[in-house]
Amino acid sequence: MAKVAFLGLGVMGYPMAGHLAKAGHEVRVFNRTTVKAEAWAEAHGGGFGATPKEAVEGADFVMCCVGNDDDLRQVCLGEDGAYAGMSSDTIFVDHTTVSAKVTAELYAEGQAKGISFVDAPVSGGQAGAENGVLSIMCGGAHASYDAAEPIMQAYGRSIKRLGESGAGQLTKMVNQICIAGVVQGLSEGLHFAEKAGLDGRAVVDVIAGGAAGSWQMSNRYETMIDDEFDHGFAVDWMRKDLGICLDTADEVGASLPLTALVDQFYKDVQKLGGSRWDTSSLIKRLRAMG
Repeated sequence: MAKVAFLGLGVMGYPMAGHLAKAGHEVRVFNRTTVKAEAWAEAHGGGFGATPKEAVEGADFVMCCVGNDDDLRQVCLGEDGAYAGMSSDTIFVDHTTVSAKVTAELYAEGQAKGISFVDAPVSGGQAGAENGVLSIMCGGAHASYDAAEPIMQAYGRSIKRLGESGAGQLTKMVNQICIAGVVQGLSEGLHFAEKAGLDGRAVVDVIAGGAAGSWQMSNRYETMIDDEFDHGFAVDWMRKDLGICLDTADEVGASLPLTALVDQFYKDVQKLGGSRWDTSSLIKRLRAMG
């Protein structure tokens, strides 16, 4: 078993850190809201640090899942940051969905300090984190990935190295691009069924096993029909991710017309007051249009 630090105890990080403790690892956590770190430590029998530096001291692995580029920089850098407390043989695994730019920046900073950095964004949402069945897309050196992969097995079902540093984040962008189009298509299909007077549940029962089927259809169609949107990844976070996708597309010369369109549709959802609704709330926009 390993000594592991976990930085960031949001809806994803809290259960992920819990799975590490259940797997028998010695876990110390950090969260900007210290009371949450204290509560986690009490619930799971682990420790916590008042700063990232304090939390990571003596750790073999440091896992991180925070909000965005700036959050990640703040956790890693500075006199109280994780890098200040890590030894040269420690491996930093970043589960945050961030830009390839900040990944390159922190990878290089880690290299200068002798710290290994693996970018490892996750997919599967809160339910995947709670059930320990996340998909994890990794980039970084082979040796670093090979060492960290058994630790990630505590909360990951599908874990794969896609290439050198940054490949994990680029793969997560592909994931979000694909989700955007699928959710929009499902929203339009269910909206059409409603307008045409069809029983949406009966329709999905027929088509879900065919070419139209998807994870989104299987897991979100009922809540979409019932107008319930508190079951997963929030619109605000999706817009953050799609912004990263679109910026990176400009850099690499990729064309993402559908992604750009769906991003604007999510902006409309935000205007409807749906910033914290889950991503399947695209159908709310269609219903609001009449």
